[in-house]
Amino acid sequence: MDFDYQTLRTAADSWGLLYLFIMFILACAFAFRPGSKARYKDAAQIPLKED
Repeated sequence: MDFDYQTLRTAADSWGLLYLFIMFILACAFAFRPGSKARYKDAAQIPLKED
């Protein structure tokens, strides 16, 4: 199988977009999962804590 520019570009246009969309959905699901609110609230207060 010969991979030329057009073949790789077509694969990136279709499967690459699908891959990045799935990664985005997984990242959102990880960030907004129910048990993470306390962890992110604590991390948001780090710059405001005194040394």
